[in-house]
Amino acid sequence: MGRENQPPSLRFDPKLGVHSRGDLRFSYDEGVFGPRPEFRRLADIRWSLRDAECRGPDPVYSIVMDVGRREHCAELQRRMLLFGVVTYAAGQLGREPVRSQGHVHAIAPHCGWSTPELFEIWEGRAIIYAQESTDDDPGRCFAVTAGAGDKVVVPPNWAHAVINADPESPMTFGAWCDRQCGFVYDAIRAHHGLAWFPVLDDRRKIHWEPNPSYRPSDLAIRSTRAYPELSLNPHTPIYEQFATDPDSIQWVSEPARVAAVWAAFEM
Repeated sequence: MGRENQPPSLRFDPKLGVHSRGDLRFSYDEGVFGPRPEFRRLADIRWSLRDAECRGPDPVYSIVMDVGRREHCAELQRRMLLFGVVTYAAGQLGREPVRSQGHVHAIAPHCGWSTPELFEIWEGRAIIYAQESTDDDPGRCFAVTAGAGDKVVVPPNWAHAVINADPESPMTFGAWCDRQCGFVYDAIRAHHGLAWFPVLDDRRKIHWEPNPSYRPSDLAIRSTRAYPELSLNPHTPIYEQFATDPDSIQWVSEPARVAAVWAAFEM
């Protein structure tokens, strides 16, 4: 189902001028910059899946990193902010929904932190999964269900993955991250994935199964919340919030600005 055919409740206008297409590609309005998409193949993520030999859509998802309005190009670079957009295919990966492999953000050299990420769902339904640690004890684990227009923040140092919660439809999101953001996979790969696997039942509803490579843990399943402690406006698209008040999301690339928030952060 293309974006133009999605019911209004599953669509959101990010006020940016980046549009997903039915072929996992993107188009850009005049005055908006962005690269050609990178495609993640099924072979790239098999190591993280519950069934590494499963079949599914291929490519699984596509990414365009460093998009924005041309007028903001210099400011984005100065502030070390990077905006990306990702589209997931419909379908499933064996018994799992379409999802990413999961990673932790590497330490960004310019700030000395593993930086947070701010997600905003544009089309479809998503689950943002995050766990506090990639050690044998994963610590706190969250699965946050989000719909079009919802925002989710993943704090520094947390392993996380994004899941297409509706196998019948594609899913698209935008995200703010750090310009020097790198991805760390080693510990997740050593555990053959994250601590919890999303599994589709016979009615294609998602349930969760623990990954036996970790110690037993609890999973908190939640809906989205507002983030007043991070000065996020729940009614303003996240790119538009930057355009109106760039300093209001500077914590994405300078997480030390709100260091006290991360100590006991709740997703």
